[in-house]
Amino acid sequence: MTGMTAVGELPANPLSISLELSHQRLWWQIDDEDHMPERWDVTADVEDCRPCVEEARHVADISLVIADLRRERNLLDADELGEWALEFIAETVIDPAEGTLHPGLDELISDGPARMVILRNVTLTEPWRGHALGAALIAGALRIFAHCARLAVCRISPLAFAQVAPDRVSAELASVRMGEMLGRIGFGRWHDVHFVDLQSYSLLDARMDLFDQWYPSSDPDEPWDED
Repeated sequence: MTGMTAVGELPANPLSISLELSHQRLWWQIDDEDHMPERWDVTADVEDCRPCVEEARHVADISLVIADLRRERNLLDADELGEWALEFIAETVIDPAEGTLHPGLDELISDGPARMVILRNVTLTEPWRGHALGAALIAGALRIFAHCARLAVCRISPLAFAQVAPDRVSAELASVRMGEMLGRIGFGRWHDVHFVDLQSYSLLDARMDLFDQWYPSSDPDEPWDED
C-alpha cells in the first residue's frame, strides 16, 4: 500500500471519480464451490477529465479477495488470500460448517453473510496522493460488498511499504499512518489484524468531508445559487 505525499490542489472534482469492479474466472468455473476465494479488482478513474490533465484520469487501484467462511481452507487458498489471512480465518472461524466467528469478534460485527473481504492492496496515483482521498475510496469500495459479506480485514506491515519507502523507518511510519487512516473509517483491531463491520456507518461517513467541500458545486470556489 502506498504512503501519502504533501497536500496540494486536487487534479479534478473527486466526486466525479467512478469505481469499476472486475472479477475474472474461467468460463467453466460456474459451480458454487468453484474459484473460491474470489479475487476482485476495483479501479478508480475520473469520469469526466476535461478539467484535469489526461495523466490524472486514473486515480487508484484496489485489490480485494472474498473468502467464504463456510468451507474448509487448504494450502492452495494461501496464494489468493495470503498466509496471514489464512491464519486469521483459522483463528477466528470456530465452525467452518456455519462460518461462525469467535464470540469476541462475532459480537463486534453485524449479522450478515458468512463471508470476509480481505483488503490486499491500495495504490493511489501520484497526482491524487496527499488529499486524504484513499480513506474515502477504500470505504466506498468496501461498502459495495456489504450485501454479500459481514466484515473486511487488512493486515498492515512495514514490509508492505518496503518497495516504496526509502528506508526502514519511513516504511514503519507509513504503516502507522495507514493504520490510523483505517481507524478513521471504522476499522478496529483484532490481535494484529484490522477489521471493519461492512454495515458500519463509518464507511458512509468517510465521504462527508469531500461532500462538504465539493457538493453541489463542481468548483469549490464557485458560489452555490440555491435558486
